[in-house]
Amino acid sequence: MDLENIYREHHALFFSVAYRLLGTVADTEDILQDVIVSLQGLPLEGISNLKAYIVKMITNRCLNELKSARKRRESYVGPWLPEPIMQGSETGPEARFLQEESISYAFLVLLQSLSPTERAAFVLKEVLGYDYAEVADMLLKSEVNCRKIVSRAKAKIEEARKREWRGQGDASPLVHSFLSAVRTGNFQGFVSLLTEDAVLISDGGGKRRAALRPILGKSRIRGFFEGIFAKGSLDGEIRTVRFNGQAGILLLKADGTPDMLMGFDLGEGETAARHMYILSNPDKLKNLIFTA
Repeated sequence: MDLENIYREHHALFFSVAYRLLGTVADTEDILQDVIVSLQGLPLEGISNLKAYIVKMITNRCLNELKSARKRRESYVGPWLPEPIMQGSETGPEARFLQEESISYAFLVLLQSLSPTERAAFVLKEVLGYDYAEVADMLLKSEVNCRKIVSRAKAKIEEARKREWRGQGDASPLVHSFLSAVRTGNFQGFVSLLTEDAVLISDGGGKRRAALRPILGKSRIRGFFEGIFAKGSLDGEIRTVRFNGQAGILLLKADGTPDMLMGFDLGEGETAARHMYILSNPDKLKNLIFTA
């Protein structure tokens, strides 16, 4: 099979590898384009498994990107959140991988707690199902070292899940309650669907007004929403949307451009959310595609 057909057949896999590691759509697309351009100048006849070879190239390009991005993120204004992928009426592999728990927005945020190498090893082994020999080859490390890295990453993931992020439950009640609150200005019913220790994380990237630190506790979260409501920051068209496999809220400006995206993290079968995410950084909203 030639390069073009391999890339077309496995594009969802290639995209999901880079997106899970990088957390941004633009960087993911840049990496994939860079890899394909690089491969066009190589003799591919001697490569027995071209798909695995491409995944290896993508992984290592992503690791290089993450290392170079570390300083940029250290100077980032406020919390850094991944870029979302909006869901509309898509079908096929790209739509299916968006339904997976491991691509949920809460999980993407959780992956940020891992080092770049831990993230790569964990995604390759635990999410994509590569064996340790393949992971070792892709990361240019020994199998023994990769086992240790994955074990360390799994421990961090499990600890964070117990303490913080819990999964991908049904956020629809939260969405509908928020819509009601925006209509009336009364956010009491909405915050009653949050845990007592709920955390609101907002990302404005220094380009939009946002809380520079996480807002802790449901009472403070209620005060935050009452404050921005009074200032008119929630004026505009509000749509219920799905992004990264979960229900969310999208606020549109008068000209129809995305202004704010909100999502939640709650466990399967639970109705109270522990984490809320608000994205208002225009760089992370400009590529959103949604259907009416």
